[in-house]
Amino acid sequence: MSILDKIKKILPKRKEPELKNNVPKEKENIRKTFGVYCNANHDTDGGKLCPKCTALLTTVMLKIQRCPYGIGKPLCDLCETPCFGEDVTKNFRSAMNSGRKKMRLSHPLQVVRHKLASMGMEYAKLQRDKKSTDKQKEQEVKMRDKIAQATRSPKKNKRKKKK
Repeated sequence: MSILDKIKKILPKRKEPELKNNVPKEKENIRKTFGVYCNANHDTDGGKLCPKCTALLTTVMLKIQRCPYGIGKPLCDLCETPCFGEDVTKNFRSAMNSGRKKMRLSHPLQVVRHKLASMGMEYAKLQRDKKSTDKQKEQEVKMRDKIAQATRSPKKNKRKKKK
């Protein structure tokens, strides 16, 4: 037995990464951001929302619940395939962006958590894209090799026939 094997027996085994349910945290973040946005832009008090923001928030919450990604869903403002229509997505993103600026004062910890989550998502997307481009490059090289072999073999046959 080598020293590495002995050390591996002593150290605890790594757990498999678990899929976390980010939906409740994201819903809470969206509700608070909408509250801050509506209070600043539509002159509402406390946690109340105007009818327009209430309708938009209801639509967003319903679509989040039906998200095709399930519990491992990305953050809505970073999602590549938004579940909402164009108008709702535009209104949602504008409310979230302007509300986020005001959230820094009212809920600073939540803003930091959201920013860290979005940075993690951006890193994951970067890694995924890097892997996909690497796979594409490998496939292109294989295709070039196949094409090169296919073009070489008929030339050899022609030479043999001429002799």
